[in-house]
Formats: sequence, structure tokens, C-alpha cells
Amino acid sequence: MSRTGKIKRKTVQADPLFANKLLSRFINRTMRDGKKSVAQRMIYAAFDKIKEKNLDPLSVFQGALQNVGPRFEVRPRRVGGASYQVPMEVRGERRVSLAIRWLIAAANNRSSKEYHTFADKLSAELLDAYNNAGEAIKKRDLMQRNAEANRAFAHFKW
Repeated sequence: MSRTGKIKRKTVQADPLFANKLLSRFINRTMRDGKKSVAQRMIYAAFDKIKEKNLDPLSVFQGALQNVGPRFEVRPRRVGGASYQVPMEVRGERRVSLAIRWLIAAANNRSSKEYHTFADKLSAELLDAYNNAGEAIKKRDLMQRNAEANRAFAHFKW
């Protein structure tokens, strides 16, 4: 580990259509093999599908990220030879990163029988997350439940 100081985080440029940095991070995470324009096209297509349902796609996206982001997580802490799962609060950057990761994974895992394109899957997952349903919300609830179950070890947090 470097002792020279804090690591500077790279600043992400806002996306061209909505001028939103969070959306740009989402696009970058969706991107495969460096094909950013393909990722943008897929996400904007998903936003168009949300817009067809007379909803503001950017507010749905931000609401979904807000709902999926976990409040607590468990981290392993070794104390005297034993390893305890210590519940800790999730900080802002990690919370957003986890939410983005879970939304994309949940959209990818959706059945291809119902939805034909990634845009269909993503729009359905975003709408579900916005309404506190769906696979990404289940993942968040599982993490929250795990942290709640290990609350007895919270005093190992230091």
C-alpha cells in the first residue's frame, strides 16, 4: 500500500444526452470491450422504454439507485483467531457502486424469453427497483438481513 497520501478519484464526464455523472458511471459499468457507444445506445433505448410509460427516465434511474443502495453490510474482522462478520455502514461511493453493479447483474440475469434485448431487461429492472421490487432489491434486502443478524458483533467495529 502506498504511503504517499490519498488516492485521487478520477472524475467522470457527464453523459452527452442527460448531462448526468451518475448515468455516465452507469454507462461505463455497462460497457463491454471498450464499446461505449454501444452501451450508451442500450441504456438510452431502456430510457426510451421508460419514457413510453409516461415516466421521467432520469428520476426513475436515480430513484432505483437510491432504493437499491444498501445501508449496511457485513465485513469480516479477525479477533483472536476467530473471524466475525461485523456489520458496518456503507459509505456513499461504495453504496452507489454496489447499486450500479447489482442493477446491471439483475438486468443481465432476467429471462430472455420475456425480454428480447438488454434495453428491455434494463428498463424492467429499473422500474422494478424504482417500485422496491425485483432482483436487485432482493439482493439489498439479503445484505441488510445479514447485517441485522450479525448485530451482536457490532462492538468489534473500530
